[in-house]
Amino acid sequence: MTETQDRTAPGFRGDMTVELVKHSAADTDVLWAARVSTAGEQSLEELQKDPERSKGLINFLMRDRHGSPFEHNSMTFFISAPLFVFREFQRHRAGWSYNEESGRYRRLDPVFYVPEADRKLVQQGRPGKYEFVEGTEEQHELTGRAMEESYRQAYATYQELLDAGIAREVARSVLPVGLYSSMYATCNARSLMHFLGLRTQHEDAKVPSFPQREIAMVAEQMEAQWAKLMPLTYAAFNANGRVAP
Repeated sequence: MTETQDRTAPGFRGDMTVELVKHSAADTDVLWAARVSTAGEQSLEELQKDPERSKGLINFLMRDRHGSPFEHNSMTFFISAPLFVFREFQRHRAGWSYNEESGRYRRLDPVFYVPEADRKLVQQGRPGKYEFVEGTEEQHELTGRAMEESYRQAYATYQELLDAGIAREVARSVLPVGLYSSMYATCNARSLMHFLGLRTQHEDAKVPSFPQREIAMVAEQMEAQWAKLMPLTYAAFNANGRVAP
């Protein structure tokens, strides 16, 4: 097999990539921003003198929804996921910045989404009242086979158009939303909490949410990394019903 064939042979996956590539985010950022209201500028040493007071202040801010102190931090994630996940993701605009790879300027790689075996396939009930249940072995087999056949045909057509000299921005129109893309997404703790409140299911949530499983897979990884950076803020978020301040 030639190098060109290797590069253009479709690949299939069912996982999501989330990497925290840089950050300036700590609980002290929240304390520093909040205490300037009453104490003026304070040093890091002063902020860390009384851990219980710090914990109490963060919980107070979360509980009473004083949100702006949670904005004075930054996290940048590299995310690789199917296009349909990004279209949901980019509904979140306040407090977010995005840069996604462009099908206008580069040949898109043939990597496509196929659900893994534990993905529930069957929807039951009416909108607003439905639930997802396990599919049969036959349904899983059909889903994987049909998706892979469709992806192969779509990418072969895409390549045919490119080889004929058609512009990338036109040729990409034949590609499906199951194609993987990648982007950098930058947010602060407040905007991330709002995202998590909508895009995860959690036993502590005061307001239930029913996200599509694939975007929840991304959100869960982001949450795990944020929890390590800002443990007091994360604990207060959960203790107060996972409602963004």
